Amino acid sequence: MKKISLLGHAAEAYFIINSSNRPADVLLDKFFRSHKYLGSHDRKFIAETVYGILRYQSKIIWLEQQTEECELSSSLSLHRKYHSALFRALLFHLTESTAARAQFALEIEEAFRTTGDLHRLIQKIDTLLSMAKKFESAVKEIAFQNSFPEWLVQDWCGHYGETETRALCSVMNISAPLTLRTNTLKISRDELQAILLRNNIHSTSTKYSPIGLQLEKRVNIFQLPAFRDGLFEVQDEGSQLLSLLVDPKPRSKVIDACAGAGGKSLALAAIMKNRGEIFAMDVHSTRLDELRKRIKRSGADIIRIEAIEENMLNKRFISFADIVLIDAPCSGTGTIRRNPGMKWTVTLKMIDELFDKQIQILEINSHYVKPNGKLVYATCSLMEKENQNVIERFLSSHHEFILEKPAAFLEKYNLATQSTSDYFQLLPHVTGTDGFFAAVLKKIS
Repeated sequence: MKKISLLGHAAEAYFIINSSNRPADVLLDKFFRSHKYLGSHDRKFIAETVYGILRYQSKIIWLEQQTEECELSSSLSLHRKYHSALFRALLFHLTESTAARAQFALEIEEAFRTTGDLHRLIQKIDTLLSMAKKFESAVKEIAFQNSFPEWLVQDWCGHYGETETRALCSVMNISAPLTLRTNTLKISRDELQAILLRNNIHSTSTKYSPIGLQLEKRVNIFQLPAFRDGLFEVQDEGSQLLSLLVDPKPRSKVIDACAGAGGKSLALAAIMKNRGEIFAMDVHSTRLDELRKRIKRSGADIIRIEAIEENMLNKRFISFADIVLIDAPCSGTGTIRRNPGMKWTVTLKMIDELFDKQIQILEINSHYVKPNGKLVYATCSLMEKENQNVIERFLSSHHEFILEKPAAFLEKYNLATQSTSDYFQLLPHVTGTDGFFAAVLKKIS
């Protein structure tokens, strides 16, 4: 399929995603299922274009506002409502590296009235980007160059510092790798790697997690017999490390308080060697339905599913658990590499509302920890208010809990040089994982 036609498809997909609050990957998958005639190379181009626009959306919209929409040939069949989306898709490719842009321009110039129209547009873009390099502050510069909301950059600069924030924002615009967690209830990592290789799927061992594999190329691994046989799950290396931080022993009683579809429950079951009990709780029954399928595939038979009501204390579990894991609902800002559209949906108001919700969830689930048990609070957020501030607020009124430093864990998994705080913190530009935060609290009385 010609590039200009693919550009039209990308514009349509982007329009759908930009008009919805649903995750981009879910909507793009639905788009591809409804356009089955698209080949693998076509889907790759469309996906890269859509995610590229989402990653650099504020910069592209600024260029759109400064540039008159180009006169595309009427031969391009595209509904009028998609024209802005089409122009944004075009702008994304015309701001790429010199070599990539030159090749792209060559492949689409036939859609312009004259070659000169396309060249003038490219010159205009270069002039605008050159002029935009004069910034009033570092925050504005970082926000523009990496296409992040200024309030978010301001927050991160205040917490992580300007240098770290600059590196963080840059890495957040790079697509995350596809990482697998070996299901050690059924197979070793080396054995799984060999099976994948027989399917011509090349992988490397993850740097920190002893059970992870990172694929060299993105492939549809859900069609593999190895997946259907439950030999692995898709799980970011950071999420794998979080499960290892929880460190449940065989025969423990564990509560996964916000289990969702159960990725961490499955990982914990493997760590516990399928001995003990894990109670996977969630207020969303549809997520738990997905967990039921995953349990069957994984061979884990120690997971008990518990549908719960929001903000309700279950007296049956008071002082019951050796470990309570709270993978709390959060802004998800640590996963922007995977969901770039999230940049534009997270707000300060949302963070404030989540803070109140996170405190409430901590309050309720702290009752389930037995004396000398552990309470692990975690998020995939990079916002201080959702992380350190939540723990500080909780500890100020719960003197029966103390903070346990993760130094021994960090040393064990070669992360000691990455973090020196009282908390477990993974930053994408430092560890190459999604962004994660966790605090381990011990109940002393």
